[in-house]
Amino acid sequence: MMSFLIPIVACFSISAPQYAAEPAGAEPAGAEPAGAELAGAEPAGAEPAGAEPAGAEPAGAEPAGAEPAGAELAGAELIFEAVPKHNHGSSIVETAAGDLIACWFHGSGERRSDDVVIQGARKRKADQKWCQPFLMADSQDLPDCNPVLFIDPRGTLWLFWIAVQNNEWGGSLVKYRTATDYAADGPPQWNWQDVIHCRPLNFEAKALAAIGEAEIQFADLLAANERYKGMIAELKEKAKDKLTTRLGWMTRLHPIMTSQNRIMLGLYTDVFSCSLAAFTEDWGKTWSFSEPIITYNIGNIQPAFVKKTNGNIIAMMRDNGLPKRIRRAESADGGVTWGDIQNMEIPNPGSSVDAIALSSGNWVLVCNDTTNGRHLLTAYLSDDEGATWKWKRPLENFQPDAGSGAYPCVIQAADKTIHCTYSFVRKDVEGSCIKHAWFNEDWIKQATAQ
Repeated sequence: MMSFLIPIVACFSISAPQYAAEPAGAEPAGAEPAGAELAGAEPAGAEPAGAEPAGAEPAGAEPAGAEPAGAELAGAELIFEAVPKHNHGSSIVETAAGDLIACWFHGSGERRSDDVVIQGARKRKADQKWCQPFLMADSQDLPDCNPVLFIDPRGTLWLFWIAVQNNEWGGSLVKYRTATDYAADGPPQWNWQDVIHCRPLNFEAKALAAIGEAEIQFADLLAANERYKGMIAELKEKAKDKLTTRLGWMTRLHPIMTSQNRIMLGLYTDVFSCSLAAFTEDWGKTWSFSEPIITYNIGNIQPAFVKKTNGNIIAMMRDNGLPKRIRRAESADGGVTWGDIQNMEIPNPGSSVDAIALSSGNWVLVCNDTTNGRHLLTAYLSDDEGATWKWKRPLENFQPDAGSGAYPCVIQAADKTIHCTYSFVRKDVEGSCIKHAWFNEDWIKQATAQ
């Protein structure tokens, strides 16, 4: 029952955070500061140990630097040293020249802090460390959050993000800008900017059907609690309101290409605690939208899309309620409509996940695989398109109150190295930063060899 009530209550709570354990306008996830090192190997299916196992590879606590050598299986670095302000929600891309560009949001808080901006940094292929952070986007006097970087098949760089209009997530507006000139030092030279006006397909019907099913499934509970009955009634009215269903959609993870010219971008809303796909086939001139990925057991947000070899799309999503398992849905029509939402076996504490298909055909998934806390961040590897996850290895493994690594963004570079950026905080270090780790499939597979 609580799996339904947790996100419902969040929808109506004045202080309901986007990140399940984070106080509004504060550091990530309720004192879950982030880890220090690429931790040692752990067999798939094992419960995480409380302590940080020693890894055979160079640990990642070193400050910005440590260029990955071609022979290394894994390494890590800080993109910048920890600073007092909030740094969260990173994204990363590799350019045709082999340089890396990362971005994140930075400010004194999140949606309620009007000084939040999008920052970025670059690490050139031959350099040993990242450059100093630079400004990527700033909607003056509005919080800018959840940036997403993407390079399309033409070589155009995209930056998607949200500007929060009313200091509540339900007032978020999706923005994007593009650049073809981004090789020089400093920020890209943006040559186009627009907003995405969202109109989800069949939203009212799908949302009302999900709410109606919830009323049946939780009839006894609702009958005994007038407050919850009132929340359900209000949510029904919101599902009928055009402005409420078209605002509040937010970015989090990189889009995928479903054809040579069709970009599929994942969106989600905290108002209805569900997900959505946005599509463009003309490089952003026009946008269309999927039906919502929604169920009576609401709480599936921040979708990571991966395309199977048969063309079906898999969405792996954060669980914003219970049973605290990664949510999964599949689409057989390119992401327009979706099948039933299922629970994966991998735990999720209410934290973002990311997944990509690798050049080998294997899939990698990075997530906080706990039911409480973001102190453990793990890379999983699948050789059957996500049906099973045979290998796993922790990137961060802290005692629950000692640190955290969260909100991963994953890409594979041209040399097949897997790069991952994530939010990083340590209890013994003031402030927060963004961490960059790199590894390959063999590093994950060593989990069964040690």
